[in-house]
Amino acid sequence: MWNVVAFPVRRQGMQTVGLISLGCPKNLVDSEIMLGLLEKAGYMIVQNPAEADVLIVNTCGFIDDAKKEAIDTILEMAELKVRSSKCLSSKLKKGGRCKKLVVTGCLPQRYKSELVKLLPEVDLFVGTGEYNQIVELLRSKDLSAHALKHLSTPQYIHNSATPRKIATPKHAVYVKIAEGCFHGCSFCIIPKLRGGFRSRPIKDIAAEVKMLVGNGARELNLIAQDTTSYGKDLNTNLVRLLEELSLIDGIFWIRIMYAYPTSITDEAIDAIANLPKVCKYLDIPIQHINDKILSAMRRKEKGRDIRLLIEKLRKRISGITLRTSLIVGFPGETGKEFNELASFVADGHFDHLGVFTYSREEGTSAARLKKEIPAATKEKRRAKIMEIQAVASKSLNNKWLGKTIKVLTDGKNFGRCEGQAPEIDGLTYIKAPGKVLKVGEFAEVKINGAGKYDLRGVLICSCPNTTT
Repeated sequence: MWNVVAFPVRRQGMQTVGLISLGCPKNLVDSEIMLGLLEKAGYMIVQNPAEADVLIVNTCGFIDDAKKEAIDTILEMAELKVRSSKCLSSKLKKGGRCKKLVVTGCLPQRYKSELVKLLPEVDLFVGTGEYNQIVELLRSKDLSAHALKHLSTPQYIHNSATPRKIATPKHAVYVKIAEGCFHGCSFCIIPKLRGGFRSRPIKDIAAEVKMLVGNGARELNLIAQDTTSYGKDLNTNLVRLLEELSLIDGIFWIRIMYAYPTSITDEAIDAIANLPKVCKYLDIPIQHINDKILSAMRRKEKGRDIRLLIEKLRKRISGITLRTSLIVGFPGETGKEFNELASFVADGHFDHLGVFTYSREEGTSAARLKKEIPAATKEKRRAKIMEIQAVASKSLNNKWLGKTIKVLTDGKNFGRCEGQAPEIDGLTYIKAPGKVLKVGEFAEVKINGAGKYDLRGVLICSCPNTTT
């Protein structure tokens, strides 16, 4: 995803760098930090990869589709390298100005030496724990000597003093509050790629947020592998963080992503319900609803726990929007167990929902399970869930009809309401005859149309940036 801003004028003698960030928002924050460090060191960030002296691909290695996308992108960027006999696998059909191709992130952290043999076009591999050393590594005279050195167990996490070049629209930003994970889900390789769970101090997060606000941020999207476990390693918690961030002038929406079900406390529910700046929105990846499958996944909750949690959230947080992620086709998932999941989705518990087909990942305990589900069956199950969810989403979206809601504008005729997270949820389209909406400001919109994912409405007025 090329979402960095190029300088309008090239400075003579300045090295150019382009970066493609793949995968989740957590990966994007790592990319933004690398860009910030490089810019501070005197590199010029360019948007067009053909103009880059250095190309960096920050990869995801979580599931098969992500790995394939990463390899394809690396080979595509290799075509832009200066022709060299070293570049074998892509055969350099085009050639270009790139002198250094760097691969960072989860893929090299996971596969290490295999990639050195598979991708001779790549000059340097950097894992998830040393991306902060990108400048020193690029300036090394012998990159090959460092090819595998920087793949140790990840321990690094950035702080407020770390340079960061925001690649998203400046009014809606991601804030990584913790790194790593201490859960042991059987399907997941993340703890091995990202290390143990470690939180950033509240004061440090608040300091970064103040800088982001000064640059125009109005919406914070809090991210981590498990946001609701924030602070357990620092003798604090998510509620204290939310309270501190709510005191910062200029912030109007604080959104919680990646909430682990068993970590959602009554105190956190009260904070979401009562703190005006905290969005009435929660992203809770539950993965499944059947007890047998949840147990095989090594999840800590049962189906009944999930149902009770949803009931509690709907009851105690008026108008809350819920999002989840599911996995279908887990080894041993029978038609009966899938139908239980499908029936659960049809009940309309979630406003937004994403589905992954199970991907067998070496190094996970689930990879040793038998009764693998055929790929075609997994795809059919995924499509079925999405078909059911489309009906549920449309029904839930109808609740907005006739209401006037606040929308944060992302473009001249569209934006997002409190129940729509950036990039993954729907949009609210705004009809505003004769008026030009300013990106990054709020508008009052009366909703007169609701689709499967998007809302449509008429502008009532542009409004000052307030939380009420």
